[in-house]
Amino acid sequence: MAFLVDLGLVGFWFVEGLKQWAAKGQSVSDPTGRQVLVLSTRSACTAAIAYGLSWADLPIACTAQAVMTALLALLLLLVAGSACGKRIRRERLRRRLRR
Repeated sequence: MAFLVDLGLVGFWFVEGLKQWAAKGQSVSDPTGRQVLVLSTRSACTAAIAYGLSWADLPIACTAQAVMTALLALLLLLVAGSACGKRIRRERLRRRLRR
């Protein structure tokens, strides 16, 4: 089950890369929102799998899933932080141009 979700995540990143390549440097309509959605869903699924493995008394598998959850949550924070930083820079530039 986790393999299929991982495969879906890799497929999503591949399709987003193809969209950006096809746009040839032009902006793709809000890829960050879709990335945040996919990463948060994957992180929640991995956490649920880790919880299920802890109930099944499989500590090594549970630890591996917990590490994956932490890494995905970190990636989610990086993507969201990058998008937030871009939005703040854009807003500051707009304020400067208005003056």
